[in-house]
Amino acid sequence: MENYIGAKKILEKKKKFIMPCLGHFYFEPPQFVRGEMQYLFDDAGKKYLDMYAGVSVINCGHCNPFITEKICTQVKKLQHVCNIYLTENFVNLAEKLAEVTPGNLQKSFFCSTGTEANEGALLLASIYTKSSEFIALQNSLHGRTKLTMSLTGIGMWRTDFNPVGGINFAPNPYCYRCPLGKKYPECDLECANKIETIIQTATSGKPAALIAEPIQGNAGIVVPPKNYFKRVKEILSKYNSLLIIDEVQTGFARTGKMFAIENFDVVPDIMSMAKALGNGQPISAFISTEKIADSYTRPGASTLGGNPVSSTAGLAVLEYIAENNLMQNARDRGEQLKNGLKNLQKKYPIIGDVRGIGLMIGAEFVHADKTPAAKELDEVLEVLKNRGFIIGKGGVGRNVMAFQPPLIITEKNVDDVLNALDLSLSEMK
Repeated sequence: MENYIGAKKILEKKKKFIMPCLGHFYFEPPQFVRGEMQYLFDDAGKKYLDMYAGVSVINCGHCNPFITEKICTQVKKLQHVCNIYLTENFVNLAEKLAEVTPGNLQKSFFCSTGTEANEGALLLASIYTKSSEFIALQNSLHGRTKLTMSLTGIGMWRTDFNPVGGINFAPNPYCYRCPLGKKYPECDLECANKIETIIQTATSGKPAALIAEPIQGNAGIVVPPKNYFKRVKEILSKYNSLLIIDEVQTGFARTGKMFAIENFDVVPDIMSMAKALGNGQPISAFISTEKIADSYTRPGASTLGGNPVSSTAGLAVLEYIAENNLMQNARDRGEQLKNGLKNLQKKYPIIGDVRGIGLMIGAEFVHADKTPAAKELDEVLEVLKNRGFIIGKGGVGRNVMAFQPPLIITEKNVDDVLNALDLSLSEMK
């Protein structure tokens, strides 16, 4: 057996050598040393079912043999020359993205992280519209650079003391905790209608774009009503403003569609993506229509963006998703998981709401008065970890259990995690 320094030593080194902004899950976190499709293994050899996929990254499974083999072959041939030189993989991947993205999205720019993709998407919108004003949604999260952090609507992630100006926030479509105190559908999508009021009263009247996640991940898997984005697009079109959709967490079959915005029958003007595109290999992109993309003519490059290895991973991911019908599995297993959670909700009042699409599902933990039950969620997550199940958490109150597993999970995997959750909640009760 290999020698590992162990979780305690890692925490000691982390405290000494890593900036304190980086936290970690669990009271007693394990050291993960190996991954195998939907499973993780710690330094003691304990096996865990991963129901979080590294925050929606490992959609095709840890160390997927099909993808890993292609990456290793490419690494041995050509690893990097920068995208100012001609290589084949990144144009082939761009061609493939034009095929699988909705509508007439066609031209891509490759970079390395979701933050960078969102930054680039915002830049493109400014170039095309000649405006620097933006609208974002409350409880959104778009990145860690100055602009993307300024467009993030969750206080704990807005650590910059001097955010960028020219940004306004619209109410997010959080029906369980409506920020406007309304009820759907009687509300007539008032949260969307507020966007027009913001444009008319808080901007120059011509903002560059609104940026939104089709499902808000860090907000706690907040899913808009079906017709929300259609209303948003209508309003933006009236003012010649663009719709940027951030698919960093939601893309690549997670919701049973290749991209989550397809569940809402809307085509964005610009779309960003990252995470699952590389299945663990750092790669991201933003894509737009030919007309909008062709306004970006001044020099732009990303040193590692779309390098031969990352592009190989992206191509392999798209091939694996198609050949293994992961979109259908996301729909089937997502329905099974969601129904199972709703059954547990009837049994345990601490589960206040269950929501999501495909294999992006949240279970919100609440007290009897609907206030966030964050402490109780942490306790349940710790027990589930000890039982061999890794589940995420989100929400502004850090009280939403987040299920975003590899899309290869089986019917038995879902039954196992539901049974473990049932047992854990019964013990807490």
